[in-house]
Amino acid sequence: MSVDLAPDPAVDTLARRTATFVREVVVPVEERHGGVARSESVRTNLQRAAVDAGVFAPHVAPEYGGHGLDMRGRAVVFEEAGYSLLGPLALNIAAPDEGNMHLLEIIAAPEQKERYLRPLAAGAVRSSFAMTEPAPGAGSDPAALATRAERVPGGWRIDGRKWFITGADGAAFTICMARTSGRPGDRGGATMFLVDADNPRMKLVRHIETLDESLYGGHLEVLFDGCVVPDSAVLGEVDEGFRYAQVRLGPARMTHCMRWLGIARRSQDIAVARANQREIFGSRLADLGMVQAMIADNEIDIAASRALILQACWELDLGRSGAQSTAIAKTFTAEAVWRVVDRALQICGALGVSGDVLLGRYLREVRPFRIYDGPSETHRWAIAQRVARAAAR
Repeated sequence: MSVDLAPDPAVDTLARRTATFVREVVVPVEERHGGVARSESVRTNLQRAAVDAGVFAPHVAPEYGGHGLDMRGRAVVFEEAGYSLLGPLALNIAAPDEGNMHLLEIIAAPEQKERYLRPLAAGAVRSSFAMTEPAPGAGSDPAALATRAERVPGGWRIDGRKWFITGADGAAFTICMARTSGRPGDRGGATMFLVDADNPRMKLVRHIETLDESLYGGHLEVLFDGCVVPDSAVLGEVDEGFRYAQVRLGPARMTHCMRWLGIARRSQDIAVARANQREIFGSRLADLGMVQAMIADNEIDIAASRALILQACWELDLGRSGAQSTAIAKTFTAEAVWRVVDRALQICGALGVSGDVLLGRYLREVRPFRIYDGPSETHRWAIAQRVARAAAR
């Protein structure tokens, strides 16, 4: 099985332009705001600058203002965007909007694309994706979905409680997963609904305090209390929501990996610069064996993560499910990125712990990725199951 790792020349050019844009425009803003954008003016100014630089929305089709990159192309460009915590926000490729755009391009009806995808791709609005629920509802096991949608005259009534809904504060709409048949635990029977933010029966209950803060719009608890939506709000077909979720979740796991790999590289660069400059016990840190080992291990983790991401993206571009390759890449990358940032902070010593560099912020941001988009333990369980089933055939 051969995998071509060389990016298309156009992709390579876009990646280089993205790298320049992030370093010259985004990084200064990130440092000024401590890695967390809390105002619309920061978001809109960065996105306007990305449009002017010709690097905005690399993932969506040209008809919606993007560059139409496939998954392998995204891997190269998203990594460069991820070199800053605010890079994905600037390029309009941050979660959950990026995954929602991907889903809408594939599943939405033409009128839904005009109403929801086009303004989302342009950065005129933001969105959220409401699947996760408080225990014992949907989480690592989506089949536990408890939120229900019942038919009413002219549409559907949604009732349920969601939580950890990223970006819900200020989102113009959410894509809500609700059970339209069966009961919690059943592997089918879910439907996706497009719910506008001005629906009075969709209520933002609270912001959930979390370790990470850089994902714009926070993580919220959201209540659907007799939330009525028209038939035109159904995204795709009724009872096909779990199948559509896989259309979104596999690629979204990889784009998360791409973005966080950029932060791993940034952390390594900070650490190497410090190791070359800092002298202790008569030597530069970079000349000490224990520091060299950490620098080398970081390079190994970064290179291995990139290779696994590219292999998974190659399979997705071929139209394969990529279930095993994306699970492997997500599990390894989430843990490798943590190791890289942690080692980088250790190399920098007290400087790494301080607010003078952003390594402490990066550490807090990357830690939840071992839980988001499926905990490492869930992915390992699924990986092992697939291997055992294949061997038993």
